[in-house]
Amino acid sequence: MNPFDVIKQRMQLAGTGYRNIVDCASKVLRHEGLRAFYVSYPTTLMMNMPFQSIQFGCYDIFRRTLNPTGSYSPITHVFAGGMAGAVAGALTTPIDCCKTLLQTRGASADMEVRAANSMDAAARIIFKKQGLSGFTRGMKPRVIANFPATAISWTTYEYFKWVISRRDAKRNF
Repeated sequence: MNPFDVIKQRMQLAGTGYRNIVDCASKVLRHEGLRAFYVSYPTTLMMNMPFQSIQFGCYDIFRRTLNPTGSYSPITHVFAGGMAGAVAGALTTPIDCCKTLLQTRGASADMEVRAANSMDAAARIIFKKQGLSGFTRGMKPRVIANFPATAISWTTYEYFKWVISRRDAKRNF
């Protein structure tokens, strides 16, 4: 996933001049080497692990709060799942900011940014140039994007869990 994320981030930058995915990938590889596609991989893992942990924990809390009986309730799963993803997205935005700096460093004119090679280095640069507010950049779009994605995921999961449990209950009679 990481190489594709790097390509996506680079193509989203204004003025990079990439014609298509292959053009972007070949130019990044030629000018920055294979490492450019994976420099943010440890940061991606550092973001995804807490994201998933927060999402699962929040989903369970929201689901139980909205539906104490635990009955199958699609509307509960939509809201609990969406809110869980929104909270997880908001809380992991600082790590996402570091990941984005690492993934786009090769397109930067700033030599300090271009030299960043770790989450720690990225965090120091963000704090130095933007202060604490730099770690919240992009939080609103991240929350907005995560809400429907996790709402759909949890609702689908709960639906199939419900279908399987009903099928199993019928078999036992």
